[in-house]
Amino acid sequence: MNSENVFVSLDIGTSSIKTLIGEMAGGSLNVIGVGESESFGIKKGSIVDIDATVRSIRQAVEQAERMVGLTIKSVIVGISGNHIQLRPCHGVVAVASESHEIGDTDIGRVIDAAQVMSIPPEREIIDVIPEQFIVDGVDEIHDPRGMIGVRLEMEGTLITGSKTVLHNLLRCVERAGLEVSDVCLQTLALGSVALTEDEKNLGVALVDIGGGATSVAVFDQGALLSTFELPIGGNHVTKDISIIQRVPMDEAEQLKIKHGAAVVKAASPEDTFTASQIGSAKKQTLNQETLAEIIEARIGELFDIVREELQRIGVYDLPGGFVLTGGVTAMPGVLDLAVQKLDANVRIAVPDYIGVREPKFTACIGLIQFAYHNVKIQGKEVAAAISSDRFEPQPKQHKVKKTGGKEHESMTSKVKSWFNMFFD
Repeated sequence: MNSENVFVSLDIGTSSIKTLIGEMAGGSLNVIGVGESESFGIKKGSIVDIDATVRSIRQAVEQAERMVGLTIKSVIVGISGNHIQLRPCHGVVAVASESHEIGDTDIGRVIDAAQVMSIPPEREIIDVIPEQFIVDGVDEIHDPRGMIGVRLEMEGTLITGSKTVLHNLLRCVERAGLEVSDVCLQTLALGSVALTEDEKNLGVALVDIGGGATSVAVFDQGALLSTFELPIGGNHVTKDISIIQRVPMDEAEQLKIKHGAAVVKAASPEDTFTASQIGSAKKQTLNQETLAEIIEARIGELFDIVREELQRIGVYDLPGGFVLTGGVTAMPGVLDLAVQKLDANVRIAVPDYIGVREPKFTACIGLIQFAYHNVKIQGKEVAAAISSDRFEPQPKQHKVKKTGGKEHESMTSKVKSWFNMFFD
């Protein structure tokens, strides 16, 4: 395993924090380790308790480290939220070398030139995503390295975010003992693995349904057009079950995972189970159909809001339809309900990698793949992600008894032999 090609992603979510260790070999990803822990200190996608968040990050990272026997040093972190803003940017430079061959230095210079614009003091640049390079008027170039030219231009998207939100996120990661190698917009990372090029070109909406929030990204003509986040997710379904059926929250979450269905048609009234009742020592009997009525109402409302928000920003027709991902989409019936509510083609994106074939890991996979390709395009260097120091086996130290037994006899014989050698 070449440590230079190993990347570690960190997905900090409201319900869980996931860490994934992957090796990029020939452009394809091999998953070699994964860790997941329950998330504390985060509500509706925002950090509300730094200490609790740091502990959750450490648990997820340590679980991944134990799986592969390596120490994680740096991570790629995903960021999302309504504080994210997208701005078109354009940079122009003259090719520096005497031979007029375009290299990494020229790429770096043109990307820096594209960032020269007025930004409010409360905002910070997260990333610059090149959409195309132009060499002496020839456009639609993805990687101009090695080409001959005099004038190099870049057209792309400048991603900015709230300085407060970004720095609180990075503070949590650093306090967990990790270095941040890169920060990526999570919706872009998801799009790199969940969407096809045809879907991005036609026009598609990517809906990531998490525990505390739902992120929506609209792609058109191969580029990210708009992104927004709704403070509704799987935790709201759990809360509805808890309130309506008077079930403790922890138990309501387990009922949702084990017996939940997003549409009543997919539920069976014969699937019965018992649950605790708040304020009573007696158990209550519920069935899957009862749960499905609660779940269908909440998730149906979520899809209605997604459709309304898209129309509000002027998106009415999406030839590529909708692509769903996130932990909630693993629930039976979500696809049928989405087709009914969104009135469009809908599919669920599931990563096809051994050990992580679940929609909740799509973001982790996407962060690594997106960062790997983005780093290659921009010619940046990423800090080493792993080290093999912590888990190397230490030589066992045998304790010697102070008195009695064979150890005492052997020590006596050693002293005698030393005196005999001295006096010989």
